[in-house]
Amino acid sequence: MSCIRLGWQARAGVAARGLAAAALVLFSAAAHAQPSGANGFPARPVRIIPYGPGGSPIDLLARAYAEQLRQAWGQPVVVDPKPGASGILAADAVAKAPADGYMLLITLQTTHINNPILHDKLPYDAARDFQPLSQLAIGSGPVLVAAASAPYSNLAELADYAKRHPSLTYGTWGTGTIAHLFGELLRHEAIPGLIHVPYKTESIAHQDMEAGRLDLAWANPGTARNMSQAGKMKVLGVPGRQRAPILAAVPTFLEQGFKGFELEGWIGAYAPAGIPPAVRDKLVASLQAATRTDDVRTRIVDIGFQPVANRPDEFTANARADYARFKQLVDAAGVTLKN
Repeated sequence: MSCIRLGWQARAGVAARGLAAAALVLFSAAAHAQPSGANGFPARPVRIIPYGPGGSPIDLLARAYAEQLRQAWGQPVVVDPKPGASGILAADAVAKAPADGYMLLITLQTTHINNPILHDKLPYDAARDFQPLSQLAIGSGPVLVAAASAPYSNLAELADYAKRHPSLTYGTWGTGTIAHLFGELLRHEAIPGLIHVPYKTESIAHQDMEAGRLDLAWANPGTARNMSQAGKMKVLGVPGRQRAPILAAVPTFLEQGFKGFELEGWIGAYAPAGIPPAVRDKLVASLQAATRTDDVRTRIVDIGFQPVANRPDEFTANARADYARFKQLVDAAGVTLKN
């Protein structure tokens, strides 16, 4: 701008100087019109690391997001599961990725709430190593299920049965998951003989339950709905503050007189810490737009969650509040883990 003022002040200057000033103005205006830092992003394929194994609910949801992002960006978006260790492997991969926005994490709250509370050592720092992008969805969390042939159909009947048959077993998809915490809270508060059996995946636990090798299990609401409609399991209770929309006939734990299970689960998207602000903003806007599509919204609802897609600051505030609530749950359930 100083060059422009000088050109106006030196009215007798050569015409070339005026042309140069005009060119500078045009160049500056054009540059200002471009979103700084996000030009051309993404210029190559983007990877999404989902929580859990291939074919799991979060993996399938990540693939729905990947397709929407591919259409919006015109670049391939690859879903690359790294299952195991309650999401630790997946989270660690993203935490150590370059801070350029080309690797994202779509995960449950386990990686950023449960694991830091339960593990004294993690290969990643949940607060320091990630850029929160959006809390994509909030839901009731896993529901308690039993085989269709089980002699109990609600929590009161289960508690009464457990008095006569101690040492009942329940399966989850890993130690430290919200299903494990809910199971231990149930053991601590109502059914002292419950024994936790961790599995690699939810489906393997359900197979053992159907075969009679396991008494109870936890399931995401979508799986529970499908399996109960097929006559393979029954749903005993739903955590959270209200009933799951896709299991509207099943009362909550609180409705059945079991307190402490009001926590809700969530699905969130993260990038490595330190990504350029313009890239962050583009990722957030793209994820929010994808969440508004019919395909993604349907998949979110189908697994028992409700779409949210909030801003990074809202996501951060919610996660901080959830950390305190989950810490209370861990303390109440008496869960301790050692690395």
